Amino acid sequence: MAQSLQSLFEAISQVRDEESLRSQVMVRVGNYFAAKRWSLFLYKELPLAQIQNSSILKLALSLEHNPVLRYLVERHAPVHEELLLPPGIWETICPLADHGHVMAGPIVSHGSLVGAIGLTREQGTPAFDAQNLVDLSAICLHLSTWLVTLKSPPTQFNSENIHRLTPREIEIAALVAQGLTNAEIGAELWITENSVKQALKRMFRKLEVSSRAEMVAQLCSR
Repeated sequence: MAQSLQSLFEAISQVRDEESLRSQVMVRVGNYFAAKRWSLFLYKELPLAQIQNSSILKLALSLEHNPVLRYLVERHAPVHEELLLPPGIWETICPLADHGHVMAGPIVSHGSLVGAIGLTREQGTPAFDAQNLVDLSAICLHLSTWLVTLKSPPTQFNSENIHRLTPREIEIAALVAQGLTNAEIGAELWITENSVKQALKRMFRKLEVSSRAEMVAQLCSR
């Protein structure tokens, strides 16, 4: 695969909103898994009327009909159809040619399933495998963390300038405010000390400040 998981993790940490996540990062995720189709959806985005008026959506979102969705909902774990079913059985459940193989991963927040990533491959292509599940699990972990950070920015930051920063940069700023060193921040976020240094340089430019103390003071001001 042309790109690494680390590059996908970094891309997730840098996007500022859901639109960018869908239009930029999800394309890369789809390509990483050699998928025909891919989607990211949050359950709040599925209007009840839309579901009721679509027989395909009704079946796709039926726990009784769709064992892949049932597994995802019950276990909050990535799954593909051949993990649950003998080869060929999935086609009797979903006959769409571009959904010959499916894989889904959970997006969770505070112990609840709030969304999912879905990927498909065409009939006649290789099914998703165990390594794909491991990689998707890692991506879902980063997406779940990103979503929580996006929805719940640190309360001590009152400045409107907080919106200039990405969710990952907000995490770094919060740890700077706690007095952590670059090495400690890197250990906390599982990134290198140099990645922290580079992120701080970008943050200083965005906020037009020249020091950590000035950055924290600006973000905490109203």
